[in-house]
Amino acid sequence: MSSSEAVKGNPAVVGLAGFAMTTLLLQFHNVGWCGVGPIVALALIFGGLAQMVAGFQEFKCGNNFGYSAFVSYGAFWIGLGIIFILNHFQVYHASTTDVGWYLVGWTLYTFIMWIPAMRISSAMATTFTLLLVGFILLDLGHFGMPAMTKVAGYELMACAASAFYMMASAIYQQVFGREILPLGKPWIK
Repeated sequence: MSSSEAVKGNPAVVGLAGFAMTTLLLQFHNVGWCGVGPIVALALIFGGLAQMVAGFQEFKCGNNFGYSAFVSYGAFWIGLGIIFILNHFQVYHASTTDVGWYLVGWTLYTFIMWIPAMRISSAMATTFTLLLVGFILLDLGHFGMPAMTKVAGYELMACAASAFYMMASAIYQQVFGREILPLGKPWIK
């Protein structure tokens, strides 16, 4: 097989899986089902490192949206993992409000990415809408409305499911040679 005939991989399948899996497990923590240990491991490796590598591969494909999203959210997960580690070992304590400000920055970034997401597909728009709403709920949870963190947990489980759906769609399409899980039309033209 010549290099021009080589099958090309889609880095988004790893980026979406890293995002979805780590988001899902953090929400299991936010609703009280598990501790932070598994989240730290995923945040550093799958949600962080693997997602960043996927983003760098998106750059090679010329996809600035995927490049920005995967590298940035990969950095988000590594940063959050470091916050958890620093708090655990009492190197530096990030208060609930400190983490809230961290989340506010990511809410702004997500809002910026939400607009182009609506031009990609319905599935991408749904994922980013759920992510934006989830960040807003987490912001509220960290600034005086702690019950919102649990609400965000359930809402962001839907976000993770949407990202898993997009990942599955890309894998199934390549394996079966046709669209199995449709992503839907963009919300805006």
